[in-house]
Amino acid sequence: MERIKKILVGIFFVILFFGNVCFSEELTVQQLTTPRTVAFSECAKSYNMPVDKLYLLSIDSIAANRFEIKELQSKMGYVLFRAAGREFLATSAYYGANKSILRITPANNNYYFAPGIVLNIFKYIDLNTDAEIKPVQKS
Repeated sequence: MERIKKILVGIFFVILFFGNVCFSEELTVQQLTTPRTVAFSECAKSYNMPVDKLYLLSIDSIAANRFEIKELQSKMGYVLFRAAGREFLATSAYYGANKSILRITPANNNYYFAPGIVLNIFKYIDLNTDAEIKPVQKS
């Protein structure tokens, strides 16, 4: 009986320890803001929405994160913006029937930057995927 209790307590502590380490997806503020080498795969994400809606949501996300928009081009679907003293290029592209992909890459091809720049844009788009896009009324 004593042996079973020790095994159960041991399993409990293993699950408690590894559950917090392995399954925590949320990054801390320090991990988001500390520059590190970001993999190219972390800079792209596909969405189940038309490319024009993704383009507009990416512009809204960049503005909501208070990044400085330098250049917009709707025909090619890209936004050049400045964040944390560096320039980034957000490109939305057609990926399939009612699918699109958003890639956010540094303009100078140096992938040593704070990952929060890219992750915050993706998170904003994820939260506002169902938002209705309304035209601005002219005054």
